Amino acid sequence: MRAVRSGVEISLRMRVALLAAVMVGLAAAGVSAAAFWVVKSALFSDLDDQLRQRAATVVASGVGDDPQNLPAAALYGSDIRVELVNPQGGGFAIRNSPPPPIGQPELAVAAGRLDNSLRTTHDMRVLAVPAGGGLALVLAQPMSPVRHTLAGLGVVLALVGGAGVVLAGLAGATVAGAGLRPVQRLTAATERVAATGDLRPIPVTGNDELARLTHSFNLMLGAVAGAQEQQRRLVADAGHELRTPLTSLRTNVELLIAAGSGSGAAALPEADRKEIFDDVRGQIEELSTLVGDLVELARDDAPQAVHEQVDLVEVVERALQRVRRRAGDVRFEAQLMPWTLPGDATALERAVLNLLDNAAKWSPPDGVVQVGLHPVGDGTAMLEVADAGPGIAKEDLAKVFDRFYRAAEDRGRPGSGLGLAIVKQVAERHGGSVRAGSSTSGGALLAVRLPGEAG
Repeated sequence: MRAVRSGVEISLRMRVALLAAVMVGLAAAGVSAAAFWVVKSALFSDLDDQLRQRAATVVASGVGDDPQNLPAAALYGSDIRVELVNPQGGGFAIRNSPPPPIGQPELAVAAGRLDNSLRTTHDMRVLAVPAGGGLALVLAQPMSPVRHTLAGLGVVLALVGGAGVVLAGLAGATVAGAGLRPVQRLTAATERVAATGDLRPIPVTGNDELARLTHSFNLMLGAVAGAQEQQRRLVADAGHELRTPLTSLRTNVELLIAAGSGSGAAALPEADRKEIFDDVRGQIEELSTLVGDLVELARDDAPQAVHEQVDLVEVVERALQRVRRRAGDVRFEAQLMPWTLPGDATALERAVLNLLDNAAKWSPPDGVVQVGLHPVGDGTAMLEVADAGPGIAKEDLAKVFDRFYRAAEDRGRPGSGLGLAIVKQVAERHGGSVRAGSSTSGGALLAVRLPGEAG
């Protein structure tokens, strides 16, 4: 319900109060109408019964045989008009009393064409019954007392109904105010978040629908806070990781510019110049890799549901072909069992390639990297990559898949510290998980568990 006047919108509390008042008003109107109709019917029925009883008493007194006895038989009702009429309209009335209205129905009763008649005319209830001797006894009683009673009843019902509507409106406003208090807290929290960025949770009381709504809102606030914290960490870590290669790159470029400016600076030997150029090229490649990994990790939009079945064996084999071309003397031995899953083949290949590159980086010359893919038996398969390197320290096992995390001995090696974080992200997007451990040869063992089915 909206208030169009003056462009003002009625609050939810006021709408609830108005709705309660309208519903009670309709109920009160229905009850009042029914009560009025029942009382009216009862009053008219009682009036008719009284007329019939008086008519029966007068007829039983033998007034038809002795019309002169009419006054003595009917004077007990001062508001009753009584008259004996014949078929021609003549008759006997009570002395000094107005005669009742006489019409065709009463004459028809006197003529014997009707057993009786009962009608309302001239604001009077008129009854005609046969009295014997070719006469009809006509009794008429004013309806003003009944109408006065009904008018009083209508006023009472209107007052009671109006009071009920007012009380219902007040009760509706009170109940709405109490019931909507959690909604008001949610509104205040939303405005607080929009104005200050404060993501503190809202206290939850009770276990009704509004309490569940508050709990869901708190979950949303927690998710937003987690996303903001993750974003801050990503920016801080990215800034830290970018600072070193950028500083080194700037130093080398300034050195090259100074050496080639001819402003008195000593010329660089060709070997030093070539070394600096190679260093600059490597730093640019490192920056490109780092930026690409950052873009991959910073994607906030979750991928669309992919219903295409991916052959994981084909994905691993393509990754092996790529890594063998750049791994030097490191050999890769693979034992792969068929496994398929719905997912993104490109992202899965990127994750597998990162695992293989990491193993190649840590393996010694002529080292062997073992790659295995086998079902676990619970609807998932395990992809394991084991190298022959120095292995992972126990304190680092829980951190190797974190963003920008690099062990102390890894600081001097190329890399961005994001490759294994991308592996974890891809695995989780496909409903899987990752873990790190030690291989049988003492090297590192990195494993990815993925759901699917045997191909």
